[in-house]
Amino acid sequence: MRRKNLFLFPSHGYGLANLKETKGFMPKSLPLACPTTEGIMEFGEEIWRKIINDTGCKITVFVTHQTYSDSLMKRIAESCVRVIGGDKTLDNFMNFFGRCFVRFFSNFGYDQIIKATGRYFCDFLQSVDNIHLQMRFTYPRMQSPSMYITHVDTEGVILVYRSTRVGFTQYVMGQLTQIAEEIYNIQLKITVIEEGKSSRSGSRNHFVKFRLDFNNVEYIESKNKNKQYLERIPLPDFYFSVLLKLFPFGVIFSEEMKIMGAGEKLMLLWGNQNVLGNHLTGHLKLRRPRGIPFVWKNILYLQSVLFELEVIRFAPSGKTGQEVETSPVHNSLALIRRRGSQGIRSILLKGQMFYINDIKAMAFLCSPVINDLDELPNMGLYLNDLNIHGLSKEMILTGWQHCSRLEMMFEKAEQRSLELEKSYELLDSWKKRGDDLLYSMIPQSVAERLRNGEKRLSTCEAFDNVTILFCELADFSSSTLHDAMEVVSSMNAIFTCFDSLLDLFEVYKVETVGRVYMTVSGAPERTANHADNIANLALCLARQVKKLQLPSEANSIRIGK
Repeated sequence: MRRKNLFLFPSHGYGLANLKETKGFMPKSLPLACPTTEGIMEFGEEIWRKIINDTGCKITVFVTHQTYSDSLMKRIAESCVRVIGGDKTLDNFMNFFGRCFVRFFSNFGYDQIIKATGRYFCDFLQSVDNIHLQMRFTYPRMQSPSMYITHVDTEGVILVYRSTRVGFTQYVMGQLTQIAEEIYNIQLKITVIEEGKSSRSGSRNHFVKFRLDFNNVEYIESKNKNKQYLERIPLPDFYFSVLLKLFPFGVIFSEEMKIMGAGEKLMLLWGNQNVLGNHLTGHLKLRRPRGIPFVWKNILYLQSVLFELEVIRFAPSGKTGQEVETSPVHNSLALIRRRGSQGIRSILLKGQMFYINDIKAMAFLCSPVINDLDELPNMGLYLNDLNIHGLSKEMILTGWQHCSRLEMMFEKAEQRSLELEKSYELLDSWKKRGDDLLYSMIPQSVAERLRNGEKRLSTCEAFDNVTILFCELADFSSSTLHDAMEVVSSMNAIFTCFDSLLDLFEVYKVETVGRVYMTVSGAPERTANHADNIANLALCLARQVKKLQLPSEANSIRIGK
């Protein structure tokens, strides 16, 4: 069976079957099952067309890997309210869209992916970020949200949802409700506890805190059994240095983000510097998960998520004693601007964050991300530096490619593309400024003819019938510097007002000399109503200048002689 592409929760994705904000919701299936007070009712293709027409969207079929506007789903929901009517609100339809999407992807077998994440609903909630991380290899431009659990009890959990966008709370609630009912066969009640923006840096600054009420007894009992089993086993205490021998690239740090210990190979990468007590962000840079600050609270909540850190070979002086929170844009630029083949390549460490309660510290248990043997000397590493356990050595010897390296190559190309787009935007901006300046000196029609290669003399024309208006600012005088500045501000405000009125009357501004404003109608564009245009403009100028709030008291004008 051919599978379609899948997204789980709202993010920058593709299509309205991956609307930039919806990750997988197929709008064409939307009106085929709309909610009513009696359940689900079939409406068909005709209703879908009415909704699309009401939305003002010219697209009828949404294509995977095509990016659409963030606002499109909300506009479709608003159109559903108007077209379908009833007592359903915008929130009802957004919630329903989320439920529709789960039913949609279940038809293609993607519910098996969710079932495989764990035995319980809590296992799925803790695995959402990892699922999104794997989807980035299919949708590399996707900006996925983040979900983590802050509290678990027998009656449910507290879930925090963080995203770059707002307005999709109900959509997420619909997805969670449908997944709980359809896949895990539990009844779920969702309550929004808090919603707002985070004050910390990071792209995912919009957050929603949910209370999810459901029967969570089996999950808690399972965890308690495992905990009791481990507590019954009499194990002697050991130093955490033993743990670092098992993970030679690992690092242990405190709640203050200070390094307490590091593996032998990681210390070697840092040039055997004395890093104990230094701030972690001065030596390791967060790469995954993306869009969040590299701080203790986030690490504590995201222990179930795969982490990737980049080794900073030479920490900047003065940055190791304080918390450093850099923006995601700065981090991505730093990752991309790597050294060439003559320098030492950056090293990525991939692994899990694990909280050790006995010493109130976090351990990053990891291994380096390496593609092949050719990369080892560029990184200053050898095969015997790698962990004995795991598949690191086997992957290198067989030439398997790490997706993280491939993704980094893509990001490098994408960053260059973004820089090129910004350059083009800047070019267009300066071109527009140049055009505006040019059109302020000569008529636009003349400028375009000169651009097309016509000779300068050929642009000279004679106009038999034109009407010219001279407007002078009266009673504008100054005796002090303060008065002079007020006069200048007043003149600027009046002339700006005049400029905004010219296009309404087919009038061209010839020049401004001192306090005199000169316009003409009938040239350079010929018109039979040139006299009427000038007369209407004169009346409008007289009315508008009286409405202006000017620094100086003088606001009278004289039109004609």
